[in-house]
Amino acid sequence: MSSEQTIDVPRDGSRYEIVDGRLLVTGVQPPAHHAAVIALMIRLKQACPPHLLVSVGSLDFRPTRSISLRPDLLVCHRTDAGPQLLTAPPLLTVEVLSPSTRTTDIVLKRTLYEQHGVPTYWLLDPTHQELTVLHLTPTGYTCHSVLHAEEPFNTTTPFPLTLTPADLTR
Repeated sequence: MSSEQTIDVPRDGSRYEIVDGRLLVTGVQPPAHHAAVIALMIRLKQACPPHLLVSVGSLDFRPTRSISLRPDLLVCHRTDAGPQLLTAPPLLTVEVLSPSTRTTDIVLKRTLYEQHGVPTYWLLDPTHQELTVLHLTPTGYTCHSVLHAEEPFNTTTPFPLTLTPADLTR
């Protein structure tokens, strides 16, 4: 199978990802998870310049033939995005934590995004109104900040944006 091929998966509301030949299936997420994804999507899309694309769970990041990841949100160059596939590292990946995905998002996906050159990785925890911002350095991800509730986050990466975790989790 070439890296350009898509994998047919059921359209049952679950998220399907592949890591070194192992299928990871995430079931339907709780309402707080979906609300946080939608709130962040709106904020990102409002600030996103035309040459970039905000994608919500619809693009597979396929850095190798044996890895297919589908982050909750990602930002990439429009020119890098195929109809369902992204092989170049996105500029930003975001995972919204839930009880069933916490360990996978914090440990496994962090490692994979780091290994495959994703420059910025956010972890949004709607339960605790917390946003963790990681930036890729030559030695791996470093924690840029951990913001709580009403603490403002001002960034220029991947584009200028200001938000608070509470804005995304109410």
